[in-house]
Amino acid sequence: MKKIILIIFIYFGIITNINAEVKRIVSGQENAKITIIAYESLTCSHCADFHKNIYPKLKKDFLDTGIAKIEFRHFPLDVAALNAAKIAQCKNNESLKILESLYLNQQAWIKGNSVEDLNNHLKNYLEKGGFDINFEKCIKNKEIEDFVLNDRIEGVKKFKVNATPTIIINNEKFEKSLNYKNLKKKIEKLL
Repeated sequence: MKKIILIIFIYFGIITNINAEVKRIVSGQENAKITIIAYESLTCSHCADFHKNIYPKLKKDFLDTGIAKIEFRHFPLDVAALNAAKIAQCKNNESLKILESLYLNQQAWIKGNSVEDLNNHLKNYLEKGGFDINFEKCIKNKEIEDFVLNDRIEGVKKFKVNATPTIIINNEKFEKSLNYKNLKKKIEKLL
């Protein structure tokens, strides 16, 4: 009987990802020598600047070459960032693409005076961008919400993160001014 009910749920799309786990958003090769962790908030302008001006160079020189990988961790500073993080985490196969799009086009969706306004702008942005996401399901997903909030908790406890973006390289907090030149020097010292 349980199998029949499960088949009915799958058939009607009530359950779309059985045993689907929330996965870390990573750019680069999994077995890279250097692991960079970026604690970010999707509404943080400095984080958006990192994605526009530093990440492409980092990707070209270190991620695409297999030297390093970057794990994007969530550190939402407000409800809009929390909801956007839940959306980014909602589709494992498109999470990096969604995350990058949200940072590169931050001003297109961060609008409104209430959570409802912000959510509507985010939803409209995703629809116009061609992202096939069940917005309500993603926003209400407790497993994803816990995953996002646990990133923030771990950042505070393990690395004393108190601002975004905060960069961790091989489990050591990057304390210099966040620009490509300083990041490159640090990574090259680890090679």
